[in-house]
Order: sequence, then C-alpha cells, then structure tokens
Amino acid sequence: MVLLSATAAAAELQPRARDLGVPFDGTPGPANAITDVAGVAVGHTTLISGEGKLVPGQGPVRTGVTAILPRGRTYDPVFAGWHSLNGNGEMTGTTWITESGFLEGPILITNTHSVGVVRDAAIAWQVENRLYDALPDEPDVFWVMPVVAETYDGDLNDINGFHVTREHVFAALDGAQAGPVAEGNVGGGTGMVTHEFKGGIGTASRQVELAGASYTVGALVQSNYGIRRALRIAGVPVGEEITDLLPGKAPQVEERGSIIVVIATDAPLLPHQMRRVAQRASLALGRMGSYASNGSGDIFVAFSTANPGAAARTGRARLEMLPNDALGPLFLATVEATEEAIVNALVAARTMTGANGYTVHALPHDRLQIALRKYGRLQNRGR
Repeated sequence: MVLLSATAAAAELQPRARDLGVPFDGTPGPANAITDVAGVAVGHTTLISGEGKLVPGQGPVRTGVTAILPRGRTYDPVFAGWHSLNGNGEMTGTTWITESGFLEGPILITNTHSVGVVRDAAIAWQVENRLYDALPDEPDVFWVMPVVAETYDGDLNDINGFHVTREHVFAALDGAQAGPVAEGNVGGGTGMVTHEFKGGIGTASRQVELAGASYTVGALVQSNYGIRRALRIAGVPVGEEITDLLPGKAPQVEERGSIIVVIATDAPLLPHQMRRVAQRASLALGRMGSYASNGSGDIFVAFSTANPGAAARTGRARLEMLPNDALGPLFLATVEATEEAIVNALVAARTMTGANGYTVHALPHDRLQIALRKYGRLQNRGR
C-alpha cells in the first residue's frame, strides 16, 4: 500500500489553476491556501493500494483523511458556524456548533463509511495530546463533539473495506502544517470525482482590506460533485467544450456526489456571522455549475481565529466583532476563494483507475486552456 503522510504529500504539489492562465478575481494570500490564515494547519494521509477486481476488505484502496487544525496544536476553541445547502451527507458535531457557537478541535474529512472511526480517533488524539480543557471542578472529565465530514468514493475505492484506521487519522493530525497544501488526489480527496473529471482536495485564499485593517479568508474543499454538461470555469462552459473522457459509458443525467467546504478567517466575527459566511460557499458552487441536486451532500463550516480565549470557562471574555454592514467584502472573498479552491482541485487531480478498472480522467490542461482562449478568458500564466 502507498501511504503518504502530510509532509510527503506536500512535497508533491501539483500545478494550480493560475499556472494555466485561469482568471480569478480578488487578491490571494502568499500560499493561496487556507493556511494563509495564521495558525491554520492542514495534514493528509493518502491510502492507495491494489488494482483490478473489487474484493471487499482487500481493495483496491483509493481513500484517505484530511485534517484542518484551526489553531495548530493549541487548544483554544474558535467561533464557528455551518450551513447545509443540501443535506444528503454527514458532518458530525454541527448541532453543538449551533448550540455553543464554538468549534473545539480539528475538522477532519474522509469517505462516507469511515466517519465513525475518524471521529473516535479524533477524540483519542485530543486526549493523548491533552488538547482539551477539563471542567474546573472535575479535572478527569472531558468530552468533545468532533467535526468529521465525508464524501463518497465508492466508485474508485473499496469503501466497504473500512481501510481508514486510527493510525491514519493520527498521521494526518500529527503531520498537519502551515504553508502550501497538497491538492488533488490526496487525503480524503484521493478517490473523489468532480463534474465527471477527477476531483479531490483544493484550496485558495483572499486578502481583504476592511475597516482600516487587513484580513484573510481561506477555503479548503473536498470536491466530489457535479455533472459534466453543467461545468463552468471562469464563466466558460467547459463541460460543453470537453464532452468526452467520461468515467462511464454515458454522461450522468443528474448530479450526484457531494462537496465539503471549510472556510477560515482571521476577521473578528461571532458565530451568527460565521454561519452567514458559510452560506456564501453556495454561491461559488453555483458559479461552477452545480444546482445541489437531491443526491448531493453540500455542507459547509466556517470559523474565525480571532478572539483567542473566548471559550474560557470562567471570567468574562472581551470580544471584538465587525459590524454586519462591513461583511460584504468577506462574503465576496468567501465566494472567490471557494470557487478557486474547486478549480484547483480539478487542475491538481490526476487520472486514477480504481476498483473493477473504473477510470476517472483528469481535466486535460491543454483543452481547458483552449476553451478559455476560445471565450477570451485565458490569461497570461501567473501565480
């Protein structure tokens, strides 16, 4: 089995959409990644093994785990909110985010049938690393509601073989780091499909000048949704320009699959405002050509790294927040970063063959550029 940790995966960064001349609005951060928000770290564990006929429990295996740590290895809950555009999917811990307003640990993304083991391992990792705050009068009492999300990789992966283990979750969490983030066929995105091309993990960021200060908004997606004919990139009907290279014998008639979007910012926002930010990821999906069909699980979570110490169990917290009237630029940055993250996932992903010889083709870079040029949208190559 090929098993890549976060560090190894980061060493194999793939081309990005801007490298091909895909035009985007807004100003990205230094890494153009969710890790441009100070303190945020990302790790992957990628599992690839076997080929040929599917044998449940043996493979082929095309799956993994991705971890997002809001404050690295520091325990300090962050204000958060979440939104479900269409709920045919799972993201654990969201009811407590709604109730408490806090995200109390890492966010993990995996395949649909590995949510349970990843959730349990996330708790064990926090306990082992003492990344929690026990009750003041009961030092041995600790509980947490981990946030674990999923998308379905059963076309390429032996999803009922339950190949993701506690050790794989620990590896993703322990290997999480700042800086550039590996994209495409990595971590939880290893076996995912987007608009009937190979999909997976993607990320992007935007810098915003607001109320006399500079803020960053970052997005990370696990992209596994969409039909070919609806695909739009930078406004160009790419799905109508590239109609071949389908993973099956015929195009899908209706959308299936899902997408998980994680939004991070250092802007001082409270939980109700973070929920509003999370909702804006929906507009990025619309730009890409999604209509969030009945079979799609489109679930988004957003958090702010501002207001450290807000979750202290005693005393009074002094908080900062931006007024609602000032949020427009952050909403726009969320849409832009999420859209670019999805395109980065498509550009970085490589053709993959999995269970029963099922092949999902990568989006061909040259043909994408031809389509962009045809519609006058191809830019000079840049970062």
